[in-house]
Amino acid sequence: MSASSRPGIAAAPPLVAAHMTTHTPRPEVLRYTAFSSTPEGGNPAGVVLDATALDDSDMLAIAADLGYSESAFLTAPPEGLEGQEGRAYSIRYFSPKAEVPFCGHATIATAVALAERIGPGRLVFATRAGAVPVEVAEEGGTVKATLTSVEPRIEEIAGVDVTEALTALGWPAADLDPAFPPRIAFAGARHLVLGAATRARLADLAYDFARLEALMHRLDLTTVQLVWRESATVFHVRDPFPVGGVVEDPATGAAAAAFGAYARELGLVPEDAVLTLHQGEDLGRPGELTVTLRAGEPRVRVSGTGARIS
Repeated sequence: MSASSRPGIAAAPPLVAAHMTTHTPRPEVLRYTAFSSTPEGGNPAGVVLDATALDDSDMLAIAADLGYSESAFLTAPPEGLEGQEGRAYSIRYFSPKAEVPFCGHATIATAVALAERIGPGRLVFATRAGAVPVEVAEEGGTVKATLTSVEPRIEEIAGVDVTEALTALGWPAADLDPAFPPRIAFAGARHLVLGAATRARLADLAYDFARLEALMHRLDLTTVQLVWRESATVFHVRDPFPVGGVVEDPATGAAAAAFGAYARELGLVPEDAVLTLHQGEDLGRPGELTVTLRAGEPRVRVSGTGARIS
């Protein structure tokens, strides 16, 4: 796939799909990046703060035209979240190819966009995966948002499926880090976690798009999270996302939450830990994700800054 198919690298496409009906109100489509304080870093997302007039095909069309890995669409909250003083919303996420149950970077981007309009504080988003609270704070002119995931879970994966994933990636089994057993991790969406033995292995990503996409559809995966450990609490990650129609996600909050749960359950990090994940460096869109684990609290917190893309 060419670089132009990567999210955030191509020139900005039209904001609304050409096939939207003429009677459909044109929504304002914002563009924000998450997990970076500058527009050039992190992962771009489209944000529609009022998607009331849009149907599923409209939302998918907007996401496809933007070409980002995901876009977020807000509507009124469901019953039970309405008592949040105007700071609760229903949210849906669409990649250029399909709806996804949860997207961390689009949640952070949306929270930053809302904070610029209604002020920092607590937000609650009703997602397909469950309720996701977000705390937004401003420090020194920088807005930072922290989401708390739904309760995570970790699953075994069959050896034959690991072999297929490695074949699609073009990775010999010897390039895996034995300290990171392959697992499927969930914290709102499902991700296959694979540990790379070296930073060079992680940097060299040229995979069979169709083959990996087919495996991911069969296993109901959102991304494959490839991880290399730099130190006890610092990791470098990459996330192929062929099921979303893009080669790679530049910064992936949902996968970061899933990875935090994975690392804790397998004893790779303490129950109380703050992890730093670097992502997007190999795409030229560096971003930083902070993953916070608390003893006795299964849910995982993922924090990052955000910035509007002009």
